[in-house]
Amino acid sequence: MKIGLSSYSLYQAINSGEMTILDAIQWVADNGGEHIEIVPLGFSLDDNDELVEQIKEKAQSVGIDISHYLIGANFLTETKEAYDDEIERVKKQVDIANALGVKFMRHDVAWRAPGDTSIVQFEKDLPSIVDACRQIADYAAQYGITTSIENHGFHVQASDRVLRLLNEVNRDNFKTTVDIGNFLCADEDPVSAVKKNIEHASVVHFKDFYIRPSYQNPGEGFFQTIAGNYLRGAIVGQGDIDMREIVRIVKNSGFDGYVSIEFEGMEECKQASKIALDNVRRLFGEE
Repeated sequence: MKIGLSSYSLYQAINSGEMTILDAIQWVADNGGEHIEIVPLGFSLDDNDELVEQIKEKAQSVGIDISHYLIGANFLTETKEAYDDEIERVKKQVDIANALGVKFMRHDVAWRAPGDTSIVQFEKDLPSIVDACRQIADYAAQYGITTSIENHGFHVQASDRVLRLLNEVNRDNFKTTVDIGNFLCADEDPVSAVKKNIEHASVVHFKDFYIRPSYQNPGEGFFQTIAGNYLRGAIVGQGDIDMREIVRIVKNSGFDGYVSIEFEGMEECKQASKIALDNVRRLFGEE
C-alpha cells in the first residue's frame, strides 16, 4: 500500500499560480508522499506532450509514482452526437493516461442536480452510462489501464448504484475509485458504504467532512447533500467521519494499492495537505 496525494488537494495554490503541477510533485515528495494523482485542474494536458513528459520526468527524479489520472465526464447528453463526442473525448484522455504511464484512470459518468436523482431516473439513464463505460474500458484495455467510476456527481454516488453500474458494465478493467467521504453527499454512512464497495476498489480516496443536519445551516463554506444536510470539506482526521473504522475496513479487506488524500476545505491547502498526510500515515500505522 502506498500513501500519497491528489494534485486536487493543492488546487488553491495551483490555480492561483503559486505552484505549478511540477512544484506540486516536488511538494508531495518533500512531505513524504509516495505517489501523486494527476487531476488536470489549474492546468491542461490536452495537446501538451511537453508537460506530460515533464510530469513523468519530475516524478521519476523525486522518486514517487504517478498513480492515477482523473478527469470529469458526463454521458447524459441531449443528443446522440454529443454523447458520441463525449465518449471520443474521454478516449483521448485515456491516451493521455497512457502517455503519463499510469495504470489507473477515473472518469466521471453522470451528473444531475440533487432533485433529479431518483432511482427511477437512474434506471432510465443506466443503459447509456453502461454503454459509454464499456466502450472506454475496452479502449483502455489495449494499454493495460483500469478505468473506474468514483462515487461522485450525486446521481451515481450511493454505494448500491456504483455496484449496479459495475455489474452491468462487467469488465475486468472497470472498477471503482472509492472515495470514503463522497458517500455523504448521497446521505450514506461512509463506514457501511466502504464495506460494500472496498472489494471493487482500484484506488481509495481519503477525504473528510464536517457534517451538520439540514435544520442547522452553518453558513458559508458548506454545501448541501441530496437530502439537504450540510457538508464542508475538512482536513482528513479532523472532521466527523470515523476514520479509524474506515482504516480498519481498508486494511482488513486486503486492499494493497494506492491510498490518495483529497483535501477540499477552506484551510490553506499546503498546511492542510501536510496534516492530512501525517494523519493518514499515523492511522494506517496504528495496530
